[in-house]
Amino acid sequence: MIGTEHEYSINDQSFNPLPISDLLIKKLNGRIEHEVDFGDVRLSKELQKHVLELVPPPSESIAALESLLYEGVRRLYSSFGDYRFLGLGMHPLLTLNQTSFWDHDEAEYYHLYDRLFNIKQHGWLNIQALQINFSYSGSDMLVEMFNRLRALLPYLIAVSAASPFVEGRYTGYMDNRLLFYMENQREIPEICNDVIPERIRSVRDYVMINRGIYRKLQQRNADLLCREWVNSRGIIVRFKRRCLEIKAIDEQECIRSDMGIAAFTGALLRSDVPLEEDEEGLRELMYLAIRTGTSGMMPELQRLYRVAERCASPDERAYLPLIRERIDNGSLAEVLVRIYRQTGGMREPLEDAERALRTNTPMLSTEG
Repeated sequence: MIGTEHEYSINDQSFNPLPISDLLIKKLNGRIEHEVDFGDVRLSKELQKHVLELVPPPSESIAALESLLYEGVRRLYSSFGDYRFLGLGMHPLLTLNQTSFWDHDEAEYYHLYDRLFNIKQHGWLNIQALQINFSYSGSDMLVEMFNRLRALLPYLIAVSAASPFVEGRYTGYMDNRLLFYMENQREIPEICNDVIPERIRSVRDYVMINRGIYRKLQQRNADLLCREWVNSRGIIVRFKRRCLEIKAIDEQECIRSDMGIAAFTGALLRSDVPLEEDEEGLRELMYLAIRTGTSGMMPELQRLYRVAERCASPDERAYLPLIRERIDNGSLAEVLVRIYRQTGGMREPLEDAERALRTNTPMLSTEG
């Protein structure tokens, strides 16, 4: 089974972010809650009040997920027609005075995070992730999948890079979200571990890592955060859901692109292609991916694509051509930067990204 979670910013017609997720949920539900039924998916708040999340039920089929999720996107537009929505790994224009964090039910967690880490920074208030959850059955499968996914992280980061702009400026990096993310809890660095988790030999290894994090939190009177989800590394185990959750991937521009990332990941997860496993080696590859997107890793990504084609299910194979496009002609971040340079401003990239989400049409390279 595979599950996904998708985060979208709420904007006015000029793409100014609007911290009104609570008001939109109240409009639907009659009262403010952190999560509501929304057709066949769930609509949820996020920490950032300018972001809403769509969560479908887990499925065996990526095509089925796409259908449910795109219907959810269409419902967003039909329910809230005065606003525009954007995927991407960060809001490209947002300044920190334009948003705030959720201050209703569950706000106690965010107040505690704020006390420990100061969440009034981009690594908290301006990140949007595509989270992919793969179910496991049994301890051996958990360990094998965990180690496989950690070794795939740099390549997944490269093909999904989608955050080249911060506060309306191109920074020279393709994945600014992760740069901010890996620093957002630096007071307790064990929580994020620079995104790449350690290789584990057993479930106990992972449990001991979490217990070490909990001890650090308890020393700071933050027992409330001692939950399995507080671990913020690129791969975490959700024991209650019996799945592994990938947290290192930028949200894409549309649901179909998200499904392409999910298909590529699932196919490679079943392969036995050799990968770098040393933590420092993986970290070096990750920084290359953050800086260059796919352009700095093209030969290796092309090799992995051929492996994914051989290992993909028929359901997954239908989505892989988009990944080939990203590898050969640039990640979404690289596509956005090309449009930015060609048009001389931010308006056209944002118009294209919003249209892509609304119509479920991936943005393709203007070169290659």
